[in-house]
Amino acid sequence: MGGTTTKLAFINLDGEILYKWEIPTDHSNEGENITLNISNAINQKLTEIGKDKENLLGIGMGAPGPVHYETGVILNAVNLGWKDNFPLRDMLEAATSLPAFIENDANCAALGEMWKGAGNGAKDLVCVTLGTGVGGGVIANGDIVQGVNGAGGEIGHITALPARGALCNCGKEGCLETIASATGIVRLANEALGIHEAESKLSEVKNRNGAITAKDVIDSARNGDKLALKIIDEVSYYLGFVLAGIANTLNPEKIVLGGGVSKAGQVLLDPVKEKFTQFAFTPVKKSTEITIATLGNDAGVIGAAWLVKKNVK
Repeated sequence: MGGTTTKLAFINLDGEILYKWEIPTDHSNEGENITLNISNAINQKLTEIGKDKENLLGIGMGAPGPVHYETGVILNAVNLGWKDNFPLRDMLEAATSLPAFIENDANCAALGEMWKGAGNGAKDLVCVTLGTGVGGGVIANGDIVQGVNGAGGEIGHITALPARGALCNCGKEGCLETIASATGIVRLANEALGIHEAESKLSEVKNRNGAITAKDVIDSARNGDKLALKIIDEVSYYLGFVLAGIANTLNPEKIVLGGGVSKAGQVLLDPVKEKFTQFAFTPVKKSTEITIATLGNDAGVIGAAWLVKKNVK
């Protein structure tokens, strides 16, 4: 479930997507229509494909923000119109008459990559989503690390620049999200262009389009633009530094990079690996594989289906 759209899918016990579609996320009336809209969308799709609700074992859902897994309560989702401690699971079960399991959206992406993606069944895995923000999911011995109040795995809010970092949406300064997200990359690029405008073709892109995107920076780096490469190197430095700290703590088998920024591929992955090797404890860097996610936008729904597979006997 996202702030703009909610992605839905019917998925079988083998993790195969049978049908997928999306609906707008309705923020009106403090988000009170969201669960009803989901229920209606499920019923409509069942009618379209000629199936009964009895075919469904349950619903798994990834939602933004900290989630209390045991109760299915969303602790904070201001962008959806929900006030603190919103009882999402109970409302979804009431609307659909199906058992529901709620998890943080980045955690669902991590579970999806573990089950059917780049994790390839690894039981100790860290997934980092590099999108508009930076999300994370930590899997230890096959289970998501949720923490005492559902805020485990908030990798984007690890402080990477404690002394001179930019202000993050969370209220802190210097979070990894302010550097390694698409938003952070654009900020770094605009700051660099303010000083070195004549040295990069990014200035032509900005003048032509009125703005630059993270994709513009990545494409320019791939084409050898020196300023763009310098920006990617800075992003990679702090991302590799933070990932090394996480790996030194958890000793995961794999670190999976997902989200739109990860589509940069080797131009990002290679320098991140280099910086990770620089900062990681020797036994850790020898046993940790860093790779790009493979499921794309399907990771979340597949991970949400895994919640049902795990919990419904």
